[in-house]
Amino acid sequence: MVTPAGAGHVSTRDDVERAHLVDPADHTFAIARSGPSPDVADLVRRFWMPVWDVPDGAASEQRVLQYPVCLVVVSNTYARLYGVSRGTSATTLTGRGWAVGVMLQPAAGHLVAGVPVRRLTDRHVDLADRSLVPAIDGAQLTGRLREVMSPDPTDRAAQAEARDLVEDALRPLLPVDDEGRLVNALVEHVETSPGLLRVDELCERFGLGERSLQRLLHKRIGLGPKWLIRRRRLQEAADRLRDPDAGLATIAAELGYADQAHFTRDFRLATGLTPGGFAARFR
Repeated sequence: MVTPAGAGHVSTRDDVERAHLVDPADHTFAIARSGPSPDVADLVRRFWMPVWDVPDGAASEQRVLQYPVCLVVVSNTYARLYGVSRGTSATTLTGRGWAVGVMLQPAAGHLVAGVPVRRLTDRHVDLADRSLVPAIDGAQLTGRLREVMSPDPTDRAAQAEARDLVEDALRPLLPVDDEGRLVNALVEHVETSPGLLRVDELCERFGLGERSLQRLLHKRIGLGPKWLIRRRRLQEAADRLRDPDAGLATIAAELGYADQAHFTRDFRLATGLTPGGFAARFR
């Protein structure tokens, strides 16, 4: 008998930290995280604001098992709207810099881009290009964020003002449509139901046929329900592998994998690392 996925496991890390495939030996950056104002919670999951200082000639690669949501990221050098990445999203940090990152809700990517989010899967577009990001004035938002953050990106007042600017830019998209609220609820259910392993269980929970569910998720997050369930399992695996006492076979079984080999293959395909290689970072 397989233990339900996640049974008995209590994480001390938040979900953002679980998704970040951080190397604990990398001390070149710090990240401030915060939630949104209540009135924009249907559009925004959270903010993250990294500040980095990488020695000359060095680089720090940040890899993330991205959540099934679009991202808005404005840094001192670029401004982008990101679609969902099927594998890991990777950013290489060099020199000194900062960014204002916005993790949107599943409903919001379609509203910001104005097109089915599947067109953004595994790619990003320039936030300032109104033909690609018609719902907000990305150029104006980018300019204001850089004006606020550049003097001291670690200043909490500056970070709060940056959050306010982003929320003000997104508020005209409210209220979220019925389909958007449904996809928010679907994704939340997957992410908070560790025993959910099959698409038909998700269909039954929300009274949807599998084809209808497929169409909805491809439109609003860019990928299908099997990917959604697999991604949640991999993020939980990345969390468990940080525990020095965790065994690979036990993790595989508790996450619903048929055997350790299937778990290793899934994890390596998504992250480029074997579970053992990732776990060794924390030993």
